[in-house]
Amino acid sequence: MYNKAVLDNGLRVLTSTMPHSRSVCLAIFVGAGSCYESKEEAGISHFAEHLFFKGTEQRPTAKAISEDIEGVGGIINAGTDKEITVFWCKVASPHFSIALDVLSDLLLNSRFDNKDIEQERHVIMEEINMNLDLPQQRVSMLIDELLWPEQPLGREVTGYKETVSSITREHLLNYVARRYMPNNTVLSIAGNIQHEEAIAQIEPLFNKWAAGELMTGYITNDKQREARLRIEPKDIEQAHLCLAVHGYSHSHPQRFTIDLLNTVLGGGMSSRLFTEIRENRGLAYDIHSYTEHFLDSGSFGIYAGIDPAKVEIALAAILEEVSKIKQGITTTELTRAKELSKGRLYLRFEDSQNVALWYGGQEILTRQILDIDDVISIVDAITVVELKEVAEEILTDSGLNLAVTGPAKEEKPLRKLLKI
Repeated sequence: MYNKAVLDNGLRVLTSTMPHSRSVCLAIFVGAGSCYESKEEAGISHFAEHLFFKGTEQRPTAKAISEDIEGVGGIINAGTDKEITVFWCKVASPHFSIALDVLSDLLLNSRFDNKDIEQERHVIMEEINMNLDLPQQRVSMLIDELLWPEQPLGREVTGYKETVSSITREHLLNYVARRYMPNNTVLSIAGNIQHEEAIAQIEPLFNKWAAGELMTGYITNDKQREARLRIEPKDIEQAHLCLAVHGYSHSHPQRFTIDLLNTVLGGGMSSRLFTEIRENRGLAYDIHSYTEHFLDSGSFGIYAGIDPAKVEIALAAILEEVSKIKQGITTTELTRAKELSKGRLYLRFEDSQNVALWYGGQEILTRQILDIDDVISIVDAITVVELKEVAEEILTDSGLNLAVTGPAKEEKPLRKLLKI
């Protein structure tokens, strides 16, 4: 399903040929994210990502970069997460060379001009303000701080006003020099393109990029001895809550089991949480669960937007469903969850961008790639016994974390409910 080549400088290139597609997507993954930042430089990965789009010698402005891609009907963007930064571009297949030239140019030749840095600093400050004003985003930040207090995983990707305001050009260039190296990068391509053709165009653009010594890993501590609760008062119409426990890493053998447990509990409109909390009780419009996987950690969480007067009732109902799932699920539920998971995966693979992200993401994070058929086989083999064992392992009283933002509530009644 894919081909892989490693250039002399360590750059890994993956291609997945989709002959019936009219598009091609290029995704450049770099092992740079908020987990690799010191507390004082929080947000520098995200800051750097913004500046890569501000101009090169060949394309001196952000407009020049976007015009080259939008001028052929393409899309270009990037995103920073806790463990990776990804730059991607999707174009019609005949314009592959243009997309490759633009991405390589901004990655290798960005100027990081002082004027651009100061302007973008203000832009990021507004992004931070926006996130603070979005209660769904804010409660997500709060739950991460509870799950991983004083740890890189608990810090916000965009950073904080105090840290972003103090980052200098020298800080940015030093950070880029230690994280943006070919041996810490994966170029993943999917669409109507042949492997040999792609490599022939990639090598001349990237072969002068020098490899360097890479620092890997970051501090993670999942040990938790008692339930944690944090309430952040906010004068808004809804109370937004996140209930979460520690989960599994990218490489954990039960990673797909916890994902399937998530599907049963809160993944989709036929899930237990949606059916009970929204359809049967009418307590929430948005209620869902989710999983996150990192190098040495993970999380399993539930989000809900609730009437402030009914937070205690809703929390009790949610915890009741969490308690019930520890008692096991039916074979019918397991079959439905498997088919939902497999079906969504099949649908994702119809889009060249999703395919590029699928292969590249696995390569940069684990250096082990599971193809779609590998995952289907793993999912098909999961049993109700395994789901029960996982639920019993991770869903414990002492492992609960609850974050709430919205009209202020007293902690005491909510803390009393934190039992499953």
